Amino acid sequence: MISGSKKIAILGSTGSIGCSTLDVVRSCPERLEVVGITGHSNLELLRRQAEQFRPSVVVVSDESQVADFVLSNSPDISVLGGQDGIIALVTRDDVDIVVSAIVGSAGLRGTWAAIDAGKTIALANKETLVTAGPLVMQLASDRGVSILPVDSEHSAIFQALRGGRNAEVQRVILTASGGPFLNHSLEQLEHVTVDEALAHPTWNMGPKITVDSATMMNKALEIIEARWLFGLTVDKIDVVVHPQSIVHSMVEFCDGSVLAQMSPPDMKLPIQYALSYPQRWPGPAEKLDLTQNLQCEFIPPDYERFPALLLGREVAERGGTCGAVLNAANESAVAGFLGGRLEFTQIVSACRDVLNHHEYDPNPDLEQLIELDRWAREEILRWKP
Repeated sequence: MISGSKKIAILGSTGSIGCSTLDVVRSCPERLEVVGITGHSNLELLRRQAEQFRPSVVVVSDESQVADFVLSNSPDISVLGGQDGIIALVTRDDVDIVVSAIVGSAGLRGTWAAIDAGKTIALANKETLVTAGPLVMQLASDRGVSILPVDSEHSAIFQALRGGRNAEVQRVILTASGGPFLNHSLEQLEHVTVDEALAHPTWNMGPKITVDSATMMNKALEIIEARWLFGLTVDKIDVVVHPQSIVHSMVEFCDGSVLAQMSPPDMKLPIQYALSYPQRWPGPAEKLDLTQNLQCEFIPPDYERFPALLLGREVAERGGTCGAVLNAANESAVAGFLGGRLEFTQIVSACRDVLNHHEYDPNPDLEQLIELDRWAREEILRWKP
């Protein structure tokens, strides 16, 4: 073990956030040590990561593939499988910080177990708070756990909030790139192809998150996440379109001052800030070059062309079971679009229909939310316009 280093476990190390987290570790070898990593299906990349970083534990979350995962000359690395393996990793005594970077609601149980075990959470998995925000934040409070945001927008808010007191906050402003269809008409949106939806102009992300950016459902989910993470009412959360993705979000205080966090669109910065907090370290993230011409546009969102934003506000306001249903419905609908079963404009329509027809409960428990997650996915599979 490296004396004085922070020991981290990365849930979803083969995804874009996980890979960027390992880039941060490479640049801070005296400060960070990887205790464990997890992957689902990209076993070759998971193997290379294990051989380079030599964690104590590697978890293959798809139990059916555990037998196919073989590490040569690595008797010191334990290979575990499934959710039980993830829980065993995040509850280890030598883990200080858990980077929650599994995409979708699949990341909820591991994050929950880590909070319950008293670990600091670097949260990239927004679906954890979208699905079970009140329950997760209450558990974190009960265990004295810090949840540090990794999403670039929520990290920006987290950083800007240090410029004033909570009572002085007028509103937070989430910035949205607008995705590849910012200037498309409603008619053009009806003919969007999968390849077009996956061609994001500024960010390099996985397919699910990239489609969410195209529909602006990602911003709807971020509204819900901000509601619970920062303890805000919905009327204090706004969205503005900023195509350059340089201002990652802003906080407006009661005196009219607006504090913004700016940097190039590079996820290594918010990842490192969550891992270094409350300090700042030199790191590998790209720096903003203010000697070059710089244009920053801010455009009001178009709720008619991107109705997901209204859906996000409604769900954030209602709370209860709504977040779990919306998140699961969206994951299933995006998969339907990527698989050719749904049209691009049907993603949000299907989500709204399923949300409107679920049995709402304002105070669900975790098992209810997990069951509703399953129900909503099945409803999307049956959905027809």
